[in-house]
Amino acid sequence: QERMVESGGGSVQAGGSLRLSCAGSTYTYSDNCIGWFRQTPGKEREGVAAIYVGSSSTYYADSVEGRFTISQDDAKNMVYLQMNSLKPEDTAMYYCAAKVTPGWHCGVSNRAVFGHWGQGTQVTVSS
Repeated sequence: QERMVESGGGSVQAGGSLRLSCAGSTYTYSDNCIGWFRQTPGKEREGVAAIYVGSSSTYYADSVEGRFTISQDDAKNMVYLQMNSLKPEDTAMYYCAAKVTPGWHCGVSNRAVFGHWGQGTQVTVSS
């Protein structure tokens, strides 16, 4: 199965910024919903942000609203996650995925409808 490819993670101090990138293929990207999720050891993977590339509609978890921005580049089949005002609680492995279940709305509430998971990129925010 095709996998999305994440990059751009790293270590920053609280208040800093990072930009994550997610590379898809024409198959996984076109007219689809692409989501960013994150996970820390011992916790469930949670949705962070999603974008429906057909209309550029965006969706955010309450915890990142106003600080993170998801965007797209159709020419490159890329989705980005600009993360500003980072907090220590944003520390996690960040994953990118594409929706695989037809008929389900785009959003961050149901990770079960997503597939093509990437290998993840680590984000560490120190206080």
